[in-house]
Amino acid sequence: MIGRWQYEREGDGYTMKGIVTHPRVMQLPPYGIKVSHLPPSTITNLVTVNSVCTVKRLLCLVVDSWLLNVFTVAVMYTNPNLSGRRVQDSKRFTCEVGGNLSGGSNDNFTIQDAFRMLDAGFFSKEKMVDIVKEASEFNLPITRADRKLVATNNGGLKYPSVLVFRPEWNVKQAESTKNRFVYPSLPDIQKPENEEDIAFMSVLELGQLIKTKKISSVELTEIFLRRLKRYDAPFLQRLYIYLPGPLHGIPYGLKDIISVPHYKTTWGSGIFKDRVLDIEAWVYKRLKSTGAVLVAKLVSGSLAYDDIWFGGRTRNPWNIEEFSTGSSAGPAACTSAGMVPFAIGSETAGSITYPSARCGVTALRPTFGTVGRTGVMSISESLDKLGPFCRTAADCAVILDNIRGKDPDDLSSQDMPFADPFHVDLTKLTVGYLDDAEMEVVKILASKGVNMVPFKLNYTVDSVQGVLNFTMDVDMLSHFDEWQRSGQDDSYEAQDQWPYELHRARVITAVDYLQAQRARGRLIQEVQKSFSVDAFIGNATDWEKVCMGNLVGMPVIVVPAGFAQIDNPPSGGTRRRKTITTGIYAPPHNDHIALALAMAYQSVTDHHKQRPPIDDLGPSDSISNTPNSTYPPRQLRS
Repeated sequence: MIGRWQYEREGDGYTMKGIVTHPRVMQLPPYGIKVSHLPPSTITNLVTVNSVCTVKRLLCLVVDSWLLNVFTVAVMYTNPNLSGRRVQDSKRFTCEVGGNLSGGSNDNFTIQDAFRMLDAGFFSKEKMVDIVKEASEFNLPITRADRKLVATNNGGLKYPSVLVFRPEWNVKQAESTKNRFVYPSLPDIQKPENEEDIAFMSVLELGQLIKTKKISSVELTEIFLRRLKRYDAPFLQRLYIYLPGPLHGIPYGLKDIISVPHYKTTWGSGIFKDRVLDIEAWVYKRLKSTGAVLVAKLVSGSLAYDDIWFGGRTRNPWNIEEFSTGSSAGPAACTSAGMVPFAIGSETAGSITYPSARCGVTALRPTFGTVGRTGVMSISESLDKLGPFCRTAADCAVILDNIRGKDPDDLSSQDMPFADPFHVDLTKLTVGYLDDAEMEVVKILASKGVNMVPFKLNYTVDSVQGVLNFTMDVDMLSHFDEWQRSGQDDSYEAQDQWPYELHRARVITAVDYLQAQRARGRLIQEVQKSFSVDAFIGNATDWEKVCMGNLVGMPVIVVPAGFAQIDNPPSGGTRRRKTITTGIYAPPHNDHIALALAMAYQSVTDHHKQRPPIDDLGPSDSISNTPNSTYPPRQLRS
């Protein structure tokens, strides 16, 4: 059955006209609806029925047990007799419904029936109605935009899906140890007398102190453990001693979606807060093999969505009145506050870029597939990435060099053919800058011999943000299907985050998901064609760029570029500051270029060396470092 009905104003009521392909006259419910277009195939009957519209937002799920495939958009229709408000005579409302006939009774088909067809009958009726409304406002515009981009021609000859099948059996690539970077030596590093100064040294500086035996691994680890205790961060009370390596003795922290045996891996969620996984994450094994010392599992937003977790909400050390944003909140805030010299976080859609920018630290979102993800909570296999939060771009290069490589159990990981970022000839680079680039960065790189040119990245895909949401939400729901079915999402820490999005994801069809992947493929083609420079400078937290960069798999390094006064400072002044950052973007597999440019910028600036005022806000600043119960509106950053 394929049908189309239209409500038209007629006196004090409405007339609903319908064209159906089955000769039975169907009783349509008195609900208003707007759904995607499904043209009638064969017109066999024309019916007209009178219907009174209600003031409720309801789903029009039409009437017949033969209807097997229904999706709609709920809209409000007003009955003048009920509400006292009149609708303009010219206003029309269309209801389009599609399905198939299979025989059976003529009983009314309910909203519960439709959800049961999706094996989603576990939702309450109220949630079902809300889901239909949410899907109508969000899913359908994306679906239509994607269809217009890639599905107007039949045959699949253009814009293939980015999901690629490779039929290898039991083929595991050996881990590569070739082509490692050559790090600069720092022979004149002296041990500071003050522990605070030690805490804010770079990884390369700390490594040199250990190498020259000016400080021991145990002493260094104890310094950072004391800082973790002092600032009330969750940590592991155990020291590790390893064989010498490039990071031997350097303490660090892991985002708490990364599994370490014998210790809790909570994913930031109260549901899992006591769970211990007997899994050794691949990135943890890599760091352990270098001699790095894990001292902390650092807070993740609940199920890796923004900065709210079961213990509260993570603050920005540069302005404790602000929250850190992004689910890699713990790695960003703890690195910023000198609680660890570096940390490993993750990004699916902004959780490296947003918190590093807010907390004023240098962080790298590497090319997709650079770092193996075995043992890490998964949101989306085609979007998830692990990357370092550090004091300097040079530290990011060192950490990346020691965690990159093929993870035999992560099908997306690769041995990336990076060149050495410490030996890039800047004078041979042409780097673009966008309208929102920090011009100080542009001028300094130009003074270093880089050819700086105005630039704009052009592409025609207008549903970039929606494509990312479709991809991320459907993938996430596939990993947390039981969590939703069992009702555990009702106890999630922030109901306007994953529960809201994954309700909507439940009703995205397989066809629409795959069309989104085809639109993603078109985006990749167009970005590649437009990327006519070696790298470009632009805002690291612009939402369109965050979505585009993650869909394409593009690396970006977030670099501190200054500070500004906070909004509405106390009358007597404050040391709290608003951080200014920029992003240096490179094509996939060219992380070394972004790193080299960031290192060049930081070689003549000291923004990355500044310390947040966590102990001294200023004599006239009395902001208490206690959680605020009022949360601002959310923006999706997983």
